[in-house]
Amino acid sequence: MSSAQSTLTGRTMVISGASRGIGLAIAVAAAEKGANIVLLAKTAEPHPKLPGTVHTAVAEIEAAGSKAVAVVGDVRRAEDVQRTVDTAMDHFGGIDICVNNASAIAVEPTEELSVKKFDLMQEINLRGTFLLTKACLPQLRNSANPHVLTIAPPLNLSRRWLGAHPSYTLSKYGMALLTLGWATEYAEAGIAANCLWPQTYIATSAVSTMADADALLGRSRSPRIMADAAVEILSRPAEDTTGNCYIDAEVLLESGVADLSGYGGGSDPIVDLFLD
Repeated sequence: MSSAQSTLTGRTMVISGASRGIGLAIAVAAAEKGANIVLLAKTAEPHPKLPGTVHTAVAEIEAAGSKAVAVVGDVRRAEDVQRTVDTAMDHFGGIDICVNNASAIAVEPTEELSVKKFDLMQEINLRGTFLLTKACLPQLRNSANPHVLTIAPPLNLSRRWLGAHPSYTLSKYGMALLTLGWATEYAEAGIAANCLWPQTYIATSAVSTMADADALLGRSRSPRIMADAAVEILSRPAEDTTGNCYIDAEVLLESGVADLSGYGGGSDPIVDLFLD
């Protein structure tokens, strides 16, 4: 990272859905740079098929050298989100960064997609992003370098993506639209709002449950690439870094990381959804 950019030392990040995967990787990478972490997630007890809980996440973050507090709750519930913000204030006295990471995915064709899954995607992806950001905004106004970062894709209205899985696309593009809207709405307040999306498949539990998982994981990059890109963005001055839909690899290449092979994925990693 550029030495001219600020560090995350002493700054407080609130992040949703960080028990595992990309969210946990972002939290750990930020902790390595000195950030305090408050994570909101539902996983209080071990899942029979998936690794990690909010408590193991805290342990991993603290092992990275920083402080962390877990809040067991649902990003869809305003009470749980407010409790997360209150926890950040009680433990660390403020909020500097809000990361909207929690997300649900279902890509069945419309006739096969259940109403329950449709509602779940809209509630976690859209409602959750709205609730967490809204609750953090009063404290972000008091930060010297406030950032909102949403794990959402660039808007791509090609028929390929509109027709592939319209309901999931709606929820993810909704997250991006909210974030880009906040960039303008809160420009005068100096609050940065950006999206970040992977260039390739990321080796997460979602990929590990797909058909041909072993082959897919071999062509997927580590969650650390998203984490390092997130830290790069969040370390930049807010007034100069807002209203963007960033791609992880492009962020790192622009910051001087010439070789991405250390993140895995082999010689031909799979290009992620929404990218042509």
